[in-house]
Amino acid sequence: MSVIVTDNGFSTDDWSGSFIEHSDAAANDCDYGIDLPSDTAPEALAGLNNAPMIRIAFPSSADGRGFTLAAMLRRSGYKGRLRAKGQVLADQYAMARRSGFDEVEIDDALAARQPEDQWQFRADWQNHNYQARLRG
Repeated sequence: MSVIVTDNGFSTDDWSGSFIEHSDAAANDCDYGIDLPSDTAPEALAGLNNAPMIRIAFPSSADGRGFTLAAMLRRSGYKGRLRAKGQVLADQYAMARRSGFDEVEIDDALAARQPEDQWQFRADWQNHNYQARLRG
């Protein structure tokens, strides 16, 4: 099982569609989600603007390439649902949101080690960054 983390806390997955690997995606306009590995080349992001959901893998909490991919997708105009999946830590939640992710998918074991209150502590990500502190 997995837990979905949003600014509102923990929830169950409400995505009813399936996911396929980016390399298997037949078309940009689709009803399935697209899985991207963290080592996806930037050129491979072209044409993904109409996918309803993109899920980017985080194989390790030390692998920040997914943050870059999310930011690139948002800058290119992607408006769909963007999910980080895997080894994202509660301390990284604000960075995930700032880079363009809507939500984070973690496994039950990580949710047990880092309970909901640790994630919610970082949910006010828009007001607690260095730019907000400089403006304040």
